Amino acid sequence: MALHSGKLTKNLVRTLGPGRHGDGNGLYLVVDPSGARRWIVRVTVKGQRNREGKPLRTDFGLGGADIVTLNQARDRALEYRRMAKQGLNPRYNVRQEVPCFEEIAQQVHIERLPTWKNPKHGQQWINTLAEYAFPKIGRLPVSEVGQPEVLQVLLPIWTEKHETAKRVAQRIKAVLDVAKSKGFYTGENPVNTIRDAKVLPRVKQKVQHHKAMRWQDVPAFYADLATRDATAAKALMFTCLTASRTSEVLQARWDEFDFDAMLWTIPDERMKAGEEHRVPLTPQMIAILEPLKVLRSEAVFEGQKRHKPLSNMAMLMLLRRMKIEGITVHGFRSTFRDWAAERPDVSREVAEMSLAHKVGSDVERAYARSDLLEKRRILMEQWCSYVTG
Repeated sequence: MALHSGKLTKNLVRTLGPGRHGDGNGLYLVVDPSGARRWIVRVTVKGQRNREGKPLRTDFGLGGADIVTLNQARDRALEYRRMAKQGLNPRYNVRQEVPCFEEIAQQVHIERLPTWKNPKHGQQWINTLAEYAFPKIGRLPVSEVGQPEVLQVLLPIWTEKHETAKRVAQRIKAVLDVAKSKGFYTGENPVNTIRDAKVLPRVKQKVQHHKAMRWQDVPAFYADLATRDATAAKALMFTCLTASRTSEVLQARWDEFDFDAMLWTIPDERMKAGEEHRVPLTPQMIAILEPLKVLRSEAVFEGQKRHKPLSNMAMLMLLRRMKIEGITVHGFRSTFRDWAAERPDVSREVAEMSLAHKVGSDVERAYARSDLLEKRRILMEQWCSYVTG
């Protein structure tokens, strides 16, 4: 790498506002109003003229600043200037550089961030690659990542950390698919080839279920819970009665509730299945919510920060303080389902829809469009009466 410096620094590259910022020697950082950052170099090609007969001066893109570092941009700009001094137009003579696997992966991560419901999931996506893939194949040109390289990443963790290994394989596949779409990769995706050839050993897994409380024990537990004033206790009571997921409860906002219609409508972007879900409210649920209105918080179950919800661990830590060991918050959904299964008057469809599970095939759901709200309302009223009784 050439040793040279300019006006810009790594910190300025990250923080400069919109505009064209010169580094010197024809290199510029262009920051768009949207915040996107890219490098360009302006060169004058020796002996060549434009249509007006003046020296041919042209701007060339060197790549986005999120992938091309400051030093890399300076090196590429130097290469372009050398060509121009020799009378070579960089547009036709520059050597095509293939980015490394890590560069493409970081770009895929940035492009997909808006599609994740939870920023934490997006961070996990890149973190697993950073831990398992980058140390072994991160600096390789993406075009050179084949079956041996992918196996080098997956084999050490395939049996001991099987779920993690499967996620890493899926993410490597996604990176290579994007590289192929950009012209940096040719041929079959090695992850597909490895899977189809069954190269990796077969791993027999046991299904890990969330540990759940016996439904017979819930009324006594709920009675103890109801004596506590903490917001986490109120959130856990509401979670038990609605059989909802932790994130659905903690991220609840007041505008989702229609107290006249006795409905809580969870928007599709907060649902695991990506579809809006209506939860029928009961008097017992309303009794939990009403006192919380006086806080005038944007979050129904406010945490330590104003207008921000409780942390994801708040309810689980409450269970630990209550000496309820080996039980998870998510497990109360299973508890509700076990109780419903014991009732002869409750159909499978009503019980599953109460948990916001998809029932039947795509074709069946296309015809059966009702969410069975009124039948679910009856079921939730019976459940709440049982729990609070």
